[in-house]
Amino acid sequence: MPKGLYGSYTINIATILESENFFLPGVKWHGILGLAYNALAKPSSSVETFFDSLVRQAKIPNIFSLQMCGAGLPVSGSGTNGGSLVLGGIEPSLYTGDIWYTPIKEEWYYQVEILKLEVGGQNLQLDCREYNADKAIVDSGTTLLRLPEKVFSAVVQAIARTSLIQEFSSEFWTGTQLACWDRTEKPWSLFPKLSIYLRDENSSRSFRISILPQLYIQPILLIGDNMQCYRFGISSSTNALVIGATVMEGFYVIFDRAQRRVGFAVSPCAEVDGSPVSELEGPFTTADVASNCVASVSFHEPVLWIASYALMSLCGIILLVLIVLLLIPPRCQHRYTDNDVVNDESSLVRHRWK
Repeated sequence: MPKGLYGSYTINIATILESENFFLPGVKWHGILGLAYNALAKPSSSVETFFDSLVRQAKIPNIFSLQMCGAGLPVSGSGTNGGSLVLGGIEPSLYTGDIWYTPIKEEWYYQVEILKLEVGGQNLQLDCREYNADKAIVDSGTTLLRLPEKVFSAVVQAIARTSLIQEFSSEFWTGTQLACWDRTEKPWSLFPKLSIYLRDENSSRSFRISILPQLYIQPILLIGDNMQCYRFGISSSTNALVIGATVMEGFYVIFDRAQRRVGFAVSPCAEVDGSPVSELEGPFTTADVASNCVASVSFHEPVLWIASYALMSLCGIILLVLIVLLLIPPRCQHRYTDNDVVNDESSLVRHRWK
């Protein structure tokens, strides 16, 4: 914290009393710290978030930045390259080159606008709205790079087509199987670079962040002395494109809430065997992209909850009315004789009220 803290401050903390598949065997974490906006706060958006409390009480600038240093390290290992969370500012020693900023589209998650994706320098040629369906966010709490299903399928096909591996198990792409190589081999040379284009603050320009295979082909398991196994650091998603740790480990990321923007700069710790594994370039023109790739109406999760509760209440009222109608005896009953004509409709009605 560049400004430091002076005095004591009161913040809201929730205790985890029960969890499922969160505190996994061997994990080092003790909890989770949400640094997004109060629209996502539980039990309601009226709860002041951790960072909002610091900004209000400690008077720190409304900005924080994050450097994640895990590139090339085994996912399940105990090693670390360190990392930094700067509350209230930007630390120049944590990045090289320029910082490129993209606007925050909505203040709930850190929602941004993605214009296109490239695999091995080749544009996927998808409608830019596909990348933002139903949102595109930057989230350090998500481990992988998560892509909407259509985008994920296109990326996997492009990687398989441009990689030097002709035959590859489909289970590897879906995350249910590891791929193993001899420890003396480095599989990263077999895979292409992946690039994500983000809209610049100047809407007529864009910039691109690129990750090399060292970030998305991730070492996870050592078998004996000779075999190293890897996982695919990209997965499919049903509700968002999420720039998670797979990408963020290549960059110093600035969450500038005061100016509603997210910044990216190259991180010095994003190196494997002395070589950088991330790139940042720009500007590029946006003439070949739609002026807006984000849906104009976005239903935030709290709104969806309210809508669902309203629908459930309406269904309950309708059900109650039906039950009351069924319990009220009919005012007149017709006694059928053998001479009555009984068709399907009258038969159903008669047996229902019998």
